[in-house]
Amino acid sequence: MDFTSDNAAGVSQPIFNAMMAANQGASPAYGADPFTAKAVALLSAVFETDVAVFLVATGTAANALALGALCPPWGAVFCHETAHVMEDECGAPEMFTGGAKLIGVKGRAGKIAAKDLSAALKAFPRGLVKQVQPAALSLSQATECGAVYSCGELGELSAIAHAAGLGVHMDGARFANALTTLDCAPAEMSWKAGIDVLSFGATKNGALACEAVLVFDPAKAHTLPFQRKRSGHTVSKGRFLGAQMAAYLEDGHWLVNARTANEHAARLAAGLARAPGARLPWPRQANEVFAFLPGKTDAALRAAGVRYYDWTMRDFGEQRAEDEVFVRLVTSFATSASDVEKLIALAGG
Repeated sequence: MDFTSDNAAGVSQPIFNAMMAANQGASPAYGADPFTAKAVALLSAVFETDVAVFLVATGTAANALALGALCPPWGAVFCHETAHVMEDECGAPEMFTGGAKLIGVKGRAGKIAAKDLSAALKAFPRGLVKQVQPAALSLSQATECGAVYSCGELGELSAIAHAAGLGVHMDGARFANALTTLDCAPAEMSWKAGIDVLSFGATKNGALACEAVLVFDPAKAHTLPFQRKRSGHTVSKGRFLGAQMAAYLEDGHWLVNARTANEHAARLAAGLARAPGARLPWPRQANEVFAFLPGKTDAALRAAGVRYYDWTMRDFGEQRAEDEVFVRLVTSFATSASDVEKLIALAGG
């Protein structure tokens, strides 16, 4: 029973089949293939606008390239203090920007509040030579804590950033999970809300290895072909990225996968909320469940072979009791409903 991460799941069958089909015969290299062209057309249709598309194999590459397009070496990227770009990418954003500084902003459940962003920007006045210059805002949707920004919240934060001269990036590794939670159009949760560049994730939601940097403002896209090539992320057999992305989007497959993962997480959260001594610090919104578990419950789950991660406590306004363990459990499109029920039963929910 694996609840460590959605990237522990395998490849969904339609995407696997599409890759096998793309394996037949020869096809132009470096993204000049018909599979990539189809993926680009589908992405433009899904987002209701012509969008510049740069396919890569990893989320780290997508985020780092996106921020490299928005931020110069002397710039600053404002993000939540627990954001993936801050804590989990081994300095890739700093490397791809040529040395820009990441500024962490506090906020409950991984979300940045408008007032806190304004305060952070005020501490970095533009034109002060001894300081890095504000260049970008990076928002995670869903956040590292599984929380989801509303479209209104995204719009407000983007407006603050744009007024201060910043570009806005969205880390959308779990974009589909957040989208199905809000039940809105992709355009409403991206460019219509002020997002300039989106790291659009597929790997955590059924792909083998496929992410897309989507640039909604053409003026911010002109350096990306060179940055992608220089960083070693222009894939020679690009047709396999294109085939994955096209199959991911066709017939709403990406939304079906995300909805399935979210439903499993909703069931899991409800069951854990009933378990003796267990408590959830914030509501489950996407496909991640965070919980405080009694030590004996944690021990029983692990002894039964349930796998998940302990999670680092942050200043989220919650206190952990001496015998509590703070954990994260993640569901995916491939999660078994019976595994969810077994976990709930083991926890006593």
